[in-house]
Amino acid sequence: QVQLVGSGGGLVQPGGSLRLSCAASTTIGRPYDMGWYRQAPGKEREWVAGRTGGGRSNYADSVKGRFTVSRDSALDIMFLHMDSLKPEDTAIYYCNIVGLGFNYWGQGIQVTVSS
Repeated sequence: QVQLVGSGGGLVQPGGSLRLSCAASTTIGRPYDMGWYRQAPGKEREWVAGRTGGGRSNYADSVKGRFTVSRDSALDIMFLHMDSLKPEDTAIYYCNIVGLGFNYWGQGIQVTVSS
């Protein structure tokens, strides 16, 4: 069973930046797509960004131009670099990987944007 361990969250002022990381506990060894989701208080979980195994990235309109998703395929580590953060970006962020026959979620990373 693969575990995804997230890190990098915290409290940041509006306009600031954070980089979230999500590392697999063991080598995946198979192709997969990755994604980042978030859940704000009182709201449903929403998709934020994703990157296919072929290297194509996509973003929700709310974060386009501010967030960048990347991965280190050799180490199975995924990143979400967040710039120009806004209070409405406050949420618990989750990483996710999906491949043939598997679907793993990280434990959640708290991001709070507040002055």
